[in-house]
Amino acid sequence: MKSRTIAFRLILAVSVCTTAILFAVLGFDYLHSRASLEREIDRNAHNLTRASVFHVETVLMSVQAATETLARALESAYFDSGEVRHLLRSSLEANPAIFGEAIAFEPKLGDDGRERLEAPYFHRHDGHIEFVPVEDAYAYPDKDWFRRPRELRRPVWSEPYFDEGGGNVLMVTLSVPFFEREDSGEQRFRGVVTADIALDWLTKLVSEIKVLDTGYAVLLSPNGTFITYPDADFILNESLFTLREDLGSGEQLSRLGQRLISGVEGAVEHTNLFGEPARLHFAPIAPAGWTLVLVLPEDEIYDDVRNLALTTLSIGIAGTLMMLLVVVLIARSITRPLGALVLATREIAAGHFDAPLPTRIKDDEVGDLTQAFGTMMRELSDHVRQLTLTTAVKERIESELKIAHDIQMSILPKMFPPLPDRDEIDLYALVEPAKEVGGDFYDFFQIDDEHLCLVIADVSGKGVPASLFMAVTKTLIKATAKSGRSSAEVMTRVNAELARDNDQSMFVTVFCAILDLSSGEVLYTNAGHNPPFLIRVDGTTELLVSGHSQLVLGVMEDVVYRTESLTLSKGERLFLYTDGVTEAMNSAEQAFGEARVVQELDRLRGSSLRETTHAMVASVRDFAGSEPQSDDITIMLIEYQGLSD
Repeated sequence: MKSRTIAFRLILAVSVCTTAILFAVLGFDYLHSRASLEREIDRNAHNLTRASVFHVETVLMSVQAATETLARALESAYFDSGEVRHLLRSSLEANPAIFGEAIAFEPKLGDDGRERLEAPYFHRHDGHIEFVPVEDAYAYPDKDWFRRPRELRRPVWSEPYFDEGGGNVLMVTLSVPFFEREDSGEQRFRGVVTADIALDWLTKLVSEIKVLDTGYAVLLSPNGTFITYPDADFILNESLFTLREDLGSGEQLSRLGQRLISGVEGAVEHTNLFGEPARLHFAPIAPAGWTLVLVLPEDEIYDDVRNLALTTLSIGIAGTLMMLLVVVLIARSITRPLGALVLATREIAAGHFDAPLPTRIKDDEVGDLTQAFGTMMRELSDHVRQLTLTTAVKERIESELKIAHDIQMSILPKMFPPLPDRDEIDLYALVEPAKEVGGDFYDFFQIDDEHLCLVIADVSGKGVPASLFMAVTKTLIKATAKSGRSSAEVMTRVNAELARDNDQSMFVTVFCAILDLSSGEVLYTNAGHNPPFLIRVDGTTELLVSGHSQLVLGVMEDVVYRTESLTLSKGERLFLYTDGVTEAMNSAEQAFGEARVVQELDRLRGSSLRETTHAMVASVRDFAGSEPQSDDITIMLIEYQGLSD
């Protein structure tokens, strides 16, 4: 299938990026505008709610203050019936917000044994104040407006009600108890002062609250009953909870209704409590326990934002289409000359470096590209010739390194056990170079019938120089180790030879030991090498650390080395190794270390020499993981088996 052209990719990239930017800008603008609008509406609704609540609270508090003042006056002195009526009329005249007032005294027993009721009442009627005496049939002591303040001993606001036969208006009653202090100090209940407030002014006030075009306000009683509502049939006949049932809403809206009448101020988003998605702002009217709720339809809130977003989207789409048209024209002007250049470069790709290039069309980037292709063609031809020569040289070097590796491995002894015709000793060893050739080596050979020389060494550096130095060292040690010479003498002589004319300043660490096959005695010299581990028959492992460290070979010509000794019992092993084992690093830059060597030797107790050696190498590689091998790994494991019975 033909790959997509530059023009197609350019148009696609511009389209995707432009569309993404357009929708990102539109989305941000929409969300920002919506959030700003919500904040502004919330601020205005909050201010309107507080102003309306303050207006209502001012009226209610003035009524409560006047009523409590009248109650305190009755507590301060005794008044006869005429004076009581005068107080009532004066209080009503002084407080135009009060529709009617009454003083209902605690009933007293008359001489005939019957209760005497006294509750004079004044109210407004046709612009005048009229007196209404209490009827004997009106048993007010059982009425809530009298009984509740008597029991609670504090002012009580009634639920709103429709006063039929009196003012024939929607009203609410405030009842304030008054008392008489007795000689014992206790207060004896004497009666209740009531103040009726017609709510027609309140209904008008709430109904005139307008938010947006269709927003409205409702007033709720303490138990959630509607005091005002756009639908007059709801007033005093419906509550938040019956409305919720009519709407078929769930428990969540029931909890919302409880929140609205909880006496706190707040706001609610995205609720359909009133039949449509709306935002609610509510605040309590403290004196009466009412709640004023502003209902803001969300559809109307977001209409302007949606209209603005649609208009912006239309403009953005039109602009994007115009820009894409311009991009198409520009892309074609670029890709046409490139097409001619592609035909010419296909010949170059096939190896025809002398293929003619198209003539320079314009003095622009495409023309510069044509000229650059011509330069590239000439340089590529030269590079291919040079690469051919380099590849041939590299292959020759790799072949020589492979041969050097094979030669290096061939000079190491491979016969295990080392003395197949004798049972005193068993031995296994291996070398894992980090590169094609390395500087580690091991060796073992008989000096005479009763002595076996054991050598493990690590030359400084890697690669071909280390391998040559390794070969020289191995040859010198084998040539110097003669019968009757100690390991210290051998190391001293070899060091003198290596240090002489050592212009490259190379050195080698060596552990050289001479084992007496009949007695198990080991005379050894450690020239700066890793101390070996002695594995006892009972499985305990001991690190053979010398009392004083000795210098590596090849540094100073006149160094004299010393010999140390140990005696191997039947079944004991010597574990010799180079630092490629203990200094192997993992990805966390942690070294394998001597402690892990001991753990592995303990784990491999009872395994054969070959199994133990290969298992140790495998453990080192598992520890290093994906990290490349940084140094040669060499291990020699010897087990002394003693003389045959």
